[in-house]
Amino acid sequence: MASTLVDARDRLSAPARLPSFRLLWLGQSLSLLGDGFSYIAFSWITLGLTQSTLALGYVLAFQAVPRALLTLVGGSLSDKWSSRTLMKLSSWARASLMAGVGLAGLAGSLTLWMLCCAAAAFGAVDAFFQPARASILPSVVDKEQLAPANALLAVGTKVAAVLGPAVGGMVVAFSNAPVAFLVDAVCFALCGVCVAGIRPRPRPAGDAAADAAEKGPAASAAPAGAEPSLGARIRAGLRYAFEDPRIRTILAVDAAVTFCQAGPFTVGFATLAKVDLHGGSATLGLLNGALAGGAMLGTLVGGAVGGRPRIGLLIAALAGWLAIGTGLLGFVGNTAGALATVLAMGFGMGFQGVFGLSWIQRTIDGSVLSRVISVDMVIGYAVAPLSLIVCGALAQSGTAAMFAVSASVLAVTAVGILASRTVREMR
Repeated sequence: MASTLVDARDRLSAPARLPSFRLLWLGQSLSLLGDGFSYIAFSWITLGLTQSTLALGYVLAFQAVPRALLTLVGGSLSDKWSSRTLMKLSSWARASLMAGVGLAGLAGSLTLWMLCCAAAAFGAVDAFFQPARASILPSVVDKEQLAPANALLAVGTKVAAVLGPAVGGMVVAFSNAPVAFLVDAVCFALCGVCVAGIRPRPRPAGDAAADAAEKGPAASAAPAGAEPSLGARIRAGLRYAFEDPRIRTILAVDAAVTFCQAGPFTVGFATLAKVDLHGGSATLGLLNGALAGGAMLGTLVGGAVGGRPRIGLLIAALAGWLAIGTGLLGFVGNTAGALATVLAMGFGMGFQGVFGLSWIQRTIDGSVLSRVISVDMVIGYAVAPLSLIVCGALAQSGTAAMFAVSASVLAVTAVGILASRTVREMR
């Protein structure tokens, strides 16, 4: 037992012994910390400037729309120029933007339209960073280290997601919003420095042949030609993603999980805490904390587990697990039961997420990896607001119907996965 625990610990910590991985981990964490800062800073300075929640909606929309529209472009350019280059340039561009907004705020010259333009520029530049950060890992660690490396990156992501808004709020409370923009700029600048120091690992001889054998027929869909246009590259990425039944399954599962997460975990949790559990904001915080804690624990356990499980069965199990948990939330009558259910759901999401992302990074041709990841991101951007609207409407008559619909979507997804032999045998 002790030997098994030592092996798991060594397996999980192995990527951290690589200098380039440490730089990637720190750079990505700083970027996500900066994202949390920027959300607080944009929100607070907009409300302080206009006293209007409608104006805040405009600013946040100006940030979200360009990010959604340009993510496919970002994925295409990441495959062309390298993920490292795009992450570095995007980080420094965001640092310059945030520094400019912060200095303008301190000078008292900010206007609503300046904030909208800055938010739009930030969202546009961020669209080039996100696909790159999800596709750079295979150039930093070898295939056998992808799962533990993804686990460590995911832990950094979750910690930064909590600390960013919290620390940003403290900076605003003890100084003012423009100072938060300047701190934000420092985070992004340091991220760029970290990424610039990453040295991609040399590709072992014979790896290309092994990759082609492992990837199978999907690899033939990789784009060819000297210099295809941007549109051609995006179309090639879409073809690659949707012609392979295994990748289609990953995209469909991600869409279903996003639909059953965006609305139920925001509108649903809030309604559950206030109406069903007769609690308040503290109960809502506990539910979100249980979800995050379970996901972090599942991520660490997944990273410590060796081997390559049958990913098709694993994602079917996740869909079924979440279907059971979501269905239970519609009937649970006490806070302790709700917290235990949410904790278990988070664990499943964290555990499967490590292996699902590692499968994508290991299996998809490197020349099109960022484009496929960007397709997955765009689907998520489209599904999330739809989920919020649908769940908001269903929650008017109580949480049971909303959670039941979500559970049904997940159950159908699990059955669909199990019905395909090709998908069941995915490793």
